[in-house]
Amino acid sequence: MALIEIKNLYKIFGADTKDALERLEEGQSKDDIMMELGHAVALQEVTLSVEEGETFVVMGLSGSGKSTLVRCLNCLIKPTSGEIWVDGKDVMAMTDEELRELRRYKMSMVFQRFGLLPHRSILENVAFGLEVAGVGKEEREEKALQWIDTVGLKGYEDSRPNELSGGMQQRVGLARALCTDPEILLMDEAFSALDPLIRREMQNELIDLQAKLKKTIVFITHDLDEALRLGDRIAILKDGLVVQVGTPEEILLNPADDYVRDFTQDVNRVLVLTAANAMYDPLTVIDVRAGPRVAIEAMIKQGLSSVFVVGKDRRLKGLMTMDDAVKASKQKLKTLDSLLTVDYPTALPDETLDELLPKATSSGYPIAVVDSENKLLGVIPRVAVLSALLGAAVEEDGYGQPYMHNENLAGENKILTPEITE
Repeated sequence: MALIEIKNLYKIFGADTKDALERLEEGQSKDDIMMELGHAVALQEVTLSVEEGETFVVMGLSGSGKSTLVRCLNCLIKPTSGEIWVDGKDVMAMTDEELRELRRYKMSMVFQRFGLLPHRSILENVAFGLEVAGVGKEEREEKALQWIDTVGLKGYEDSRPNELSGGMQQRVGLARALCTDPEILLMDEAFSALDPLIRREMQNELIDLQAKLKKTIVFITHDLDEALRLGDRIAILKDGLVVQVGTPEEILLNPADDYVRDFTQDVNRVLVLTAANAMYDPLTVIDVRAGPRVAIEAMIKQGLSSVFVVGKDRRLKGLMTMDDAVKASKQKLKTLDSLLTVDYPTALPDETLDELLPKATSSGYPIAVVDSENKLLGVIPRVAVLSALLGAAVEEDGYGQPYMHNENLAGENKILTPEITE
C-alpha cells in the first residue's frame, strides 16, 4: 500500500454541496454548477497514490485545485466526499485530536509566504512546532540548532525574519517543517515567491536534503520546469481533474492531451531526458574472441565505421574501427584484444542530455551507455543527443557521420562470436 492514498476525492465550496455533488456525478459541468448554484468545484474524481520516500509533484495553472488538494491531505480543508488514507489510516474519519496529532508528528507544511513569526528569533521560529508539541526548551532548541545548521543558516539563530532575505526566510520555513521529523512534507508553492536564482538554489537544497532524508514529499507548483526537476512523479490537474500522472520522462515524451502538450512544448528537455531515453540497441556488437574479419564483415553489412566489443557477461572491452580492423586483417591477427580503442565517451543511463552534450561534441565516436558494472546497455550516436530533443530519427556511424537508420536492421543486439566467423 502507498503511504498516501486518495480515492475519488471531491471538494466543492458552497452552502449546498450535496446538490452540487449529485449534479457533478450526473455529468453537469463545473461551470454550469457555478452559474446555477454559485458553488465552486475545486476537485472532482481525484484518485492518486504517493509512495513512501518519493517526491510527488502536483502541478497546474491557477484555479486547477492543486493547493486545495494538498490542504485536503491533512484536512485543513475538509473534502466534500471521497477517501484519504495516510499510512493505512482514514484521515477523514479522524477526530479533531487525531488530526492535530497527524499535523504535529506525521505531516509538516511549508507555505509560499514563509509564515514566520516576525516577533520571534530564527531559533524560536524553527523550534515552534516542538514547542507546540510540548517539548522542553533545551531539547527543542538543540534540535532547532541542528536544522538551522543543516539548511545553511548557522550563525543566524538570534536574527529576526525581517533581517533575512527571501531565500533565507524560506530556509527557515523548511527547517521549521523538518524540525519535528515528519514522515511527510507538504510544500505548497514553497519557492514561487523567490527570485529565479534563489529559487533554483532552494531547489538544489531540497534535492540534496531529500537525497539524505528520504522523506515523502508532496510538492505543489505551477512551474513545469520545477516539477520536472524535483518530481519522481508528477500529477497534472486541470479544473480539479487529474489529467495525467507519470514520471518526468513520461510527461515529456507521451503527453496525455493537448493541455499537457501545451505545458511541455517550451520545456528545456536537455535537463530532463536521460541517456536511457536517447540510447538505442547497437545494430552489432562483437565478441572480444572474434577476429578482425568478423568485425569488418559486420561493419560492412550494417554500414558502420566502428563497432563496440564486449567480453564475458557483456562487459564493454572497447571499440573497433574499420581502419584498425583492416590493418589487423592484413597483418593476419586473429583476436581483437590488442586493437581496441578505449578513448571513447561513456555514460550511465540516468545522466541527462545536458550532461551528455560535452561528451557528444568532444569525441568522434558514439557514446556507450553502461551500467555500474560496465555492461553495455545501449549506444547513443552523437547527433542522437540532438535528435532525441527534436524527435528526429537521424543517427550516425562510428565516426560521428550522419546516416538514416534502417529500421529493418534494428532490434535485438547481435553479438558475433568466433563460432560463426572465419
